[in-house]
Amino acid sequence: MTITTAAANKALIAGVGMVKFMKPGTHEPYDIMASNAIKSALADAGIDHGDIQQAFAGYVYGESTCGQRSLYRVGMSGIPVFNVSNNCSSGSSALFLARQAVESGAIDCALAFGFEEMRPAVTTDLWDDRPNPLGHFCDRLSELMHAPDGPMALRLFGAAGTYYVDTYGADPQIFAKVSVKSRRHALNNPYAIFQKPLTVEDVMAAPVVYPPHLTRLMACPPTCGAAAAIVVSAKFARAHGLTNLVEIAGQAMVTDTDAAYNTPLDLIGADMTRRAASQAFETAAVGPEDVDVIELHDCFTTNEVVTYEGLGLCGPGEASRLIEDGDNTYGGKFVVNPSGGLMSKGHPLGATGLAQCTELVWHLRGQAGTRQVDGARIALQHNLGLGGAAVVTIYKNA
Repeated sequence: MTITTAAANKALIAGVGMVKFMKPGTHEPYDIMASNAIKSALADAGIDHGDIQQAFAGYVYGESTCGQRSLYRVGMSGIPVFNVSNNCSSGSSALFLARQAVESGAIDCALAFGFEEMRPAVTTDLWDDRPNPLGHFCDRLSELMHAPDGPMALRLFGAAGTYYVDTYGADPQIFAKVSVKSRRHALNNPYAIFQKPLTVEDVMAAPVVYPPHLTRLMACPPTCGAAAAIVVSAKFARAHGLTNLVEIAGQAMVTDTDAAYNTPLDLIGADMTRRAASQAFETAAVGPEDVDVIELHDCFTTNEVVTYEGLGLCGPGEASRLIEDGDNTYGGKFVVNPSGGLMSKGHPLGATGLAQCTELVWHLRGQAGTRQVDGARIALQHNLGLGGAAVVTIYKNA
């Protein structure tokens, strides 16, 4: 693939790889999952581990230097390895740093990888002897609305769903319809954990995990897995004769401002999403209407609904119409989460952002098999970590 003039100064994705995500207790150790994903990305790019000049490892649950442990299984070349922990956006944060290192001219070849070993259910804080980084969000939620007690993530995302329904008069079934859509997409993804079709009735009848609307089938499962991407400069790509390149046309990472306290939707990152998307679109010189395929952070289907609006796919309160018109799936304006998303593919925190990258690269190359979005030329990735960090990335064919 010829590198265009526009892509000459942009970082390029040369290789991607991931392992199939697994339920806790059925997975391999994190270092084996991660090294397998790295080896796949290297093979996909057609380069050797010795070509990598810096590496960035994203994970949440693990000791320090887990990144080194994982990469050492591939090779010990003495390069800098940076361990990145940014909650659920750790993988995309690693990708952001890799892209930045290459675009700055400091290096020409970087590795971004992410992995996670999760427990069957994370419902309590791991650290109870120090301030919780999300505690102030929960305190503000209590000021904004009546929100029943519950595990922190369930409470924030569940209450945001309630707020959305009450504010816009939406039918709570929209959250179930998103679950059904995501599971339908996952049927064509061999990397997805869940591949059994769902109906709206199935989702609504599932056990309620946060009252009154959030059911178990509107929440992503704890998952284990790994994914990786090779990021290179145009100079490196030419020198090594690399093909099948995908350009990182625009990328933005933001954290919270005081606006995070405005509404329950902003407490779960709506404001961060809006600002990151705006910056990424401006850098890429495209708009939402130009995007063909999207992988967004659907840790709960309430968040997918809110994110439609944050990314500019529709206006405030218009998500119900977008869903009813089928503009979030094949044949509509956008194909959202063709992988099945976090809801069906799984959500190993540190790996999620790089698995999203992998999926979108496959679509832009025309390698996504039966779930391929025909003619995909521009892709958008949205990865969110409360506490907070939101990363939005725009990809184009190079």
